[in-house]
Amino acid sequence: MEEKKERSARREPRARKADVDDGLIKKLIQVNRVTKTVKGGKNMRFAALVVIGDGKGKIGWGIGKAKEVPEAIDKATAQAKKSMINVALKGTTIPHEVHGEFNRGHVYMMPAAEGTGVIAGGPVRAVMEAVGVKDIRTKSHGTQNPINCVKAAICGLASLKSAEQVAAMRGKSVEEILD
Repeated sequence: MEEKKERSARREPRARKADVDDGLIKKLIQVNRVTKTVKGGKNMRFAALVVIGDGKGKIGWGIGKAKEVPEAIDKATAQAKKSMINVALKGTTIPHEVHGEFNRGHVYMMPAAEGTGVIAGGPVRAVMEAVGVKDIRTKSHGTQNPINCVKAAICGLASLKSAEQVAAMRGKSVEEILD
């Protein structure tokens, strides 16, 4: 019996999974409890919607499903890291007006003057904060479903083009484009 105590005292405590700070902004938007009725009763699972960004123009989103909430959030975060895209920003706002659309979710995004702040509601606000936009006006139409709003906002942000990108596509200089 004493030998058993000695062995357990010598054993090192298990190293917990350390959260590595990778400099990303993680926003949990929604946790949804889903039940499935089966022959033996009801199976409960959780679905988490997460948006992740670096605050400098990169954004990704993910949905994770699991039997426990923390596992679902971890899965969603991993998927969001895999789906990151670059967004063209102009200072603290976006370069031009854009309309993002996904299913019945429509998000209109308009650049705003410095000091305006993020004028957006719910899930779209989380997307803008994660991507690093500080001044913007948005309006959501159609559906209030968080998943469709996030996808519509990210579709709109992905279609943004900077003046340099437009000039390169047209074979002109940036000054010609801005005039």
